[in-house]
Amino acid sequence: MTAWRIGTTVIHKVLEAEVTVSLAGVLRTDDTALLKRYPWLAPDFGMADGTFVLSVHGLVVDTGARRILVDTCVGNGRASVPFLPMLDSAWLEDLAALGYPPESIDTVVCTHLHFDHIGWNTRRVDGKWVPTFPRARHLVTRAEWDHWASDADADLHDTMQPLLDEGLVDFVGNDHRVCDGVRLEAAPGHTPGQVAVVVESGGERAVITGDLVHHPVQFIEPDVAGLADTDAARAAATRRAFVDRYADTGTLVIGTHFPAPTAGLLRRGGDGGVRFVVDGLR
Repeated sequence: MTAWRIGTTVIHKVLEAEVTVSLAGVLRTDDTALLKRYPWLAPDFGMADGTFVLSVHGLVVDTGARRILVDTCVGNGRASVPFLPMLDSAWLEDLAALGYPPESIDTVVCTHLHFDHIGWNTRRVDGKWVPTFPRARHLVTRAEWDHWASDADADLHDTMQPLLDEGLVDFVGNDHRVCDGVRLEAAPGHTPGQVAVVVESGGERAVITGDLVHHPVQFIEPDVAGLADTDAARAAATRRAFVDRYADTGTLVIGTHFPAPTAGLLRRGGDGGVRFVVDGLR
């Protein structure tokens, strides 16, 4: 478990699982040399055989006044997920060990509604799926919900319906202000209503990416799409705008699927190219 301090706000990473994958297993590319062109990505974000580690984790944003959980991972005992089926992790216990038992979370932000971001929205108790965070408002953008609610293939029944039944969901705009110092920022393309989460305190800033990137190489080559991007062109435009907005600003970028060290800074070189810099931030 890792933590970063942004002013008086603390952000905790709570790891659920890590999976070693090929680049083509996550991104739409058959370029086996892609990672080798950027040797500074090694060893954190790529290995000699072209594989890399994909991390699944949630992030607690603790402002002192609010306890906000950004994304709830895959969850235990879900047979239908494409990877990590029937997971049996200690994620919920790890969250509690940090000082955040489920009842203490007051807000859950779903950056989007893919299975590996909403799994712990619910848990199975006595054979029934019930809300894991019963006191939390669960924030989903209206654009995201409208997309998936109209998708006949979407399977949100176990992860969202119990929340709806209990009145725990708020449908919000993609620029919603969660509280002082925490706001959503539109990041469409991977899904129509996806958001990043911006955290600001004491003159410092961090941004949690959501799935606008799965790997830092997408900051350098934004046209390399994710396999699950619903609109590849829009996702690429979102990545370009993200780099333009945050490069050389000192903003800590926390990757929703980046393995340790997970967070870094976007910096441009003399050639205009961008790097994801982690040295000195470990």
